[in-house]
Amino acid sequence: MHSTKIDIDKETREKMIGHLNARLADSLDLKSQSKQAHWNVKGMNFIALHELFDQVAEEVEGYTDTIAERVTTLGGTAEGTVRVSAEKSTLNQYPMEITSGRDHVDALSTALADFGKKVRANIEDAAEAGDADTEDLFTEVSRGIDKLLWFVEAHIQD
Repeated sequence: MHSTKIDIDKETREKMIGHLNARLADSLDLKSQSKQAHWNVKGMNFIALHELFDQVAEEVEGYTDTIAERVTTLGGTAEGTVRVSAEKSTLNQYPMEITSGRDHVDALSTALADFGKKVRANIEDAAEAGDADTEDLFTEVSRGIDKLLWFVEAHIQD
């Protein structure tokens, strides 16, 4: 860990850095899954989904940056390379064979829901550790991911 004058004890910082780096790997994977859907979607709703999936990728990238910067704020090293993400992501592999809008909506909404669930668990972890700022960060990410999930899922709901 890097030296810092932040007034959070080392044990708490190490624990939060672990949670943050886990979500960093997942968020990088989620962004790439969103781009996979963006590049490969076909069908009647192509342009709407193409643009939506790109919006998801852009917003997730913002959360990725926020997560990584909190890691370094706490004295850690943000583990944000593609190779690390591929090795450490806990999200399921995105299906490469799909092209239909409905299938991409299903796959991406599944990934968003899984990521959101893990972020919510980290909200509780940060609260228990007494790190209100990391708790707030995870809450912000959770709120945004839930909104993106709603946008994506709305395409297959009646």
